[in-house]
This record gives sequence, structure tokens and C-alpha cells, in this order.
Amino acid sequence: MHQKLRTALATTAAAALTGGLLAVTAGTASAADPTKTAQADFNNDGKGDVAFSAGNAHVAGKADAGQIVVLYGTASGVSGAKRQTFSQNTTGVPGGAETGDGYGWSSAYGDFNSDGYDDLAVAAEYEDVGTDKDGGTVSVLWGSSTGLKGGTTLSDPAVSSHDNWGSSLAAGDFDGDGRDDLAVGSTSHTFHVFKGGISTTGTAGGRYTVKLPIMSGSATPLINLTAGDVTGDGRTDLVADGFETDSPEGWNANYFVPGTSAGLKATGVKKLKPGVITDIGDINGDGYGDIVSGVEWDAVEGDMAVPNAHKGGQAYITYGSPSGPASVTAVHQDSGSLPGGSETNDSFGGELSLGDVNGDGLLDLAIGAYGENLGGVVDAGSVYVLYGTTSGLSTTGGVQYFTQNTAGVPGSDEKGDFFGSELKLDDVTGDGKADLVVGSIGENSGNGLLTHLPSDGTRITASGARSIGPSDVGISTTGTPVLGGNAAN
Repeated sequence: MHQKLRTALATTAAAALTGGLLAVTAGTASAADPTKTAQADFNNDGKGDVAFSAGNAHVAGKADAGQIVVLYGTASGVSGAKRQTFSQNTTGVPGGAETGDGYGWSSAYGDFNSDGYDDLAVAAEYEDVGTDKDGGTVSVLWGSSTGLKGGTTLSDPAVSSHDNWGSSLAAGDFDGDGRDDLAVGSTSHTFHVFKGGISTTGTAGGRYTVKLPIMSGSATPLINLTAGDVTGDGRTDLVADGFETDSPEGWNANYFVPGTSAGLKATGVKKLKPGVITDIGDINGDGYGDIVSGVEWDAVEGDMAVPNAHKGGQAYITYGSPSGPASVTAVHQDSGSLPGGSETNDSFGGELSLGDVNGDGLLDLAIGAYGENLGGVVDAGSVYVLYGTTSGLSTTGGVQYFTQNTAGVPGSDEKGDFFGSELKLDDVTGDGKADLVVGSIGENSGNGLLTHLPSDGTRITASGARSIGPSDVGISTTGTPVLGGNAAN
């Protein structure tokens, strides 16, 4: 039971819609500058681009083969009008669509070949590789002036040592050489790092491994990898989430892995507060990346008290420093002037995303409470936006709260929509202010939905909001495609 509580967000809406726990890796991240979160720009036009999974999508009749949708930034934000939708049947993408591959559930972006265009690493973590069931594959889609095109496989160097190759991905400049590297996780406690300079033939600038103090095996995978510069030294650090080895209950834990001139080093690993969903960026403007981690589970599960948890969920903010993670604060629905109040199964902290909404140089935080019941509507879901200050994240000044019943937000509160089940703060208009894209994995019985809420330069607003559904991006609604299950970071 305890491990299921600590898996991240949904591979299958079917499980969510029937009351099952949500279960997929979520949120990988890339960031080199601690004062901001890195945003993808696949066509290098100065506007942020976003990519969202539809990992259960049917492709050419193959159930759960999976797709990923790239929405390109424009002056008016993102919509289905300027996008690309990829599957393993797309020309140039390695492999072929097969039942149950789950292509697109995990992804990460970075400029891996240093040509000035961001690239997108995408996994099909359940793909059978030869006789290796669920061995998994990872490929890179290459950025260009016209968007992503082509693809190259990054071969698994240890096929027999794990499954689900690519189930967690994170990109960043871990050694500070000016080139983006890619970390690839699986069901093993050891992850692989492909050094920058990855070529279109799949050859990297080098490769090394890092072993973590977590459990290993198909029942206890490496859940999440998140990258960002916590120490402010210009080298990207990593936060890895897995099941700790020193707990008989198998609680999850985050581990800080520092970047050095030689890359990521397990010798400097520090154990952090738990939390499956993580992001890294500078909230208080001191030049060091701060770690936010969501602990979405309740303080009591059945008859068992859960450590480091709060009724309805909470988020930890671990502030960065020259020596790494430092002071820690917690935010929950009973904090400051947050509306709603903590209630069982709200899943507050189930999704998190950092971005500078008002352009003041301090990062703001969007928090999903995708399990919140609203007016008797079960699991309708909600989203909070909290703003960064020089003294840290504010829980009293300017807190915002959105549901699908908020004026201007498309749709309405419905049972099992899970509004806020994915979040991405990103400047998709190119005005220097981060806009918000919200995922609702349960919308229309698991079709999924994306909602674009723009920044007005000062705050997130519902004015000009729009929704993007599967039919807007060329995804079949056969089965439960779960558009918006995970965002590339």
C-alpha cells in the first residue's frame, strides 16, 4: 500500500476513474540558470514551446501505443493551431506503434547537439525490446527552425539490468561544459547520463552511471528525476525520487545529487524531504535554485500515520545555498490565506510548476489539488498560484485559486476531471511572463484536456483562456488517451 501511495501521476485514466490510485512517472525537468526555469524552444523563435503526453492513445488501432503533442508558442499563446503530434508511426521517429508501448509518458528537453535548437527526448518505457518484455526505449527528436523532426535512438547500455528504460528523464548541463546532458532512469537504482554532444547517429559525448541509495526492481522503480542548479555554480544538479532502502515501509524519498566539473556525483548525495512531484528554480532571488516537492498523500492512510505528510497533501520548499539544500518550509491548504482548507484526498501538491508570472525575477509556484471535491463534485480538482518574494514563497499576498467553475475558465467542475493533474508554467507568448497550462486527465472519461490560462503581465488570468482537447491535436478518443498526463520539463 505504501509504495502505491508514492507513485506519481496517472498512466491510466481508467484506474483514476474507477477510484484507483494514479500511477505514472511525472515531470522531468531541465534548468541551468537557478534564477529561472529553462523553457523549451524547439524552433528558436523566442517563444516557449510545451510538450504533453497522451500515453494511452490508440495509434493505428494499437491500444495504449502512445503519442506526444508539442504546442508551439505564439503571440497569443498555445492552441491546437500550431502543433505537432508524434507517435512511433510518425515519419522519422524510430520504431513503430505497438500495443502498450506508452510512447510519450516520459520526456525531457534540452539542446543535446548544441545547434541552438532544443531537442526532445521521448521514452516508450513499456516497449518490448527483442525478448526483453517492457525493456523500454528512448529516442531524441531534433529541433530545427521548422520545429521537431527526425529521431535517433539512444541505445540502452544495460538491457538485462533493468526494465522500463526511460521511465524517468531529466536534462541539464551537469558538468558545466555548456552542453546539455541527459539522465535516463529505469527500474534500477542506477541511472545513466549521456553527456552533451549527442549526435544524430546516437553517439554521445560520453556516458557514466550514478547509483542511488534507493530500492531497485520492477516494484520499486526510480520514480522521478528533476534537474536544476541548486548551488548556483553554473552546473545543473539533480533531485532523484525513489523508495528508500532504510525504511521497512518503503516510504519514498528525494535525494540531492550535485553537479560537478566531472558531472553528477553520488558521493555528494543528500537525503531531502519526500515528495513525488518536484521542480527547481529560484523563488527568493538569491541566485540559488530552490527545490519544491509535492507530498500529495494524507497524513493518515487507513490506520497508519504517514510521516512528513499533512491532511489533504502539502508541498515542501527546500531553499538552495552554495552548499546545496538548506532551510525547509511547508505549504498546505491551511497555510496563510489559501482558500479551501485541507480535506482528505485533496492531493494538494500532486502537481507543481515554477515560472515567473509577473516578470519580477522571482519564480512563482502553481500547485495542483487535483483530487479536491468542489460543491459535492468528487475529484473535480483545483489549482493554486502562489507568488515568490525575496523572503520566500508568499502564502498571504496575492494567492490565486482556479477551478473549472472559475469565471472565464472553459468547462465546468465535473466528477473525476482531476483539473490540476498536470501543470506547466512557461512563457508561451514571448513577453517574458510565464503563462499556465493545466492538465485534466479525467476530462470526458479519460480523454484528457489542456487549459491555457495566460499571464496578464502581473497575474494568471482566465481572460483569453482556451481549452485544447484530443480532437484539436489529432489524437483519437478511442479508449482513454489521457491527453495532458505529463508535461516535458
